[in-house]
Amino acid sequence: MGGHDGSSSSNGLALGRGSDDERNVVDVPQLSEDLSPQNGRPAECSPQQMSNSFPEALHPPTRNASEVAFWNVNVPQSQWTDECPEYLQYAFKDHKDRGVLLTPDAEYQRQSWDEVRELIRGNRLDLFKRVPSQLRLYRLYCQQLIRKHGSIMNFVLKERLHWEDMNFSASPPFTNADDYIILYNDWPYGVDERIVHLVVWTKFELPADPTSEIGDMSTQTREMVDEFVQRTFVSTCGRENVIWFKNWTSLKSIHAVEHFHVMLYDPDAEFVRRVTNGDRPLFEKVVATT
Repeated sequence: MGGHDGSSSSNGLALGRGSDDERNVVDVPQLSEDLSPQNGRPAECSPQQMSNSFPEALHPPTRNASEVAFWNVNVPQSQWTDECPEYLQYAFKDHKDRGVLLTPDAEYQRQSWDEVRELIRGNRLDLFKRVPSQLRLYRLYCQQLIRKHGSIMNFVLKERLHWEDMNFSASPPFTNADDYIILYNDWPYGVDERIVHLVVWTKFELPADPTSEIGDMSTQTREMVDEFVQRTFVSTCGRENVIWFKNWTSLKSIHAVEHFHVMLYDPDAEFVRRVTNGDRPLFEKVVATT
């Protein structure tokens, strides 16, 4: 769309692995456990449990005028609340996201293309962040989607992929356009705005290495994906402007549809429009109606 997340690629294009925090930052389809369909609700614990474990969550202490609760930052003072909204209560236990939410948008510094490549190659996807106000909106929207559609994946399949089933052709992978689709990452990271983050969804499996305990990609799968990325993106954008990663099987929070991520630096807008068939990130539509 939020354990560990990991990724792998071939030929040095990308290699990344994250920590327990990574599911909140990897991509729109991936959500942290507190937003997973199994739990059926976005909060990591009940209001009573939250109150017992973190009294300040529902009954915050008196603050000085200069102190602002993380859930009120980037919000007009007239809309401040004494209690933390349910969709942000997870941040009491998520140090990284709480720090992001405490940051005024005006003070947030976007990550550069060089930093993005270093994070992926250095297995530090956990250090990706979203713009503070966008993180807040993302968490709220995920809560609303789960309540309306039952799960994020139900929404993705019906409203984003428009796939009625997962049946794929007998053609070799990436040779039949009906078997895969390239879309925007709906909720982008807080990176240089010239960076375009796409997600490649496939009906066919991207097999993991059967000998890997974590479900890392097999060498054959890695080579297959890399060849597709080379042919589809690198040939047009240049190797220095493309990087990709895929989460390990055992560490993905959503297994229903295979997918991997491609990030492009300052690509031609017409090229992106063509490969995504005119898609636009959901985030834009949400902001326009907020």
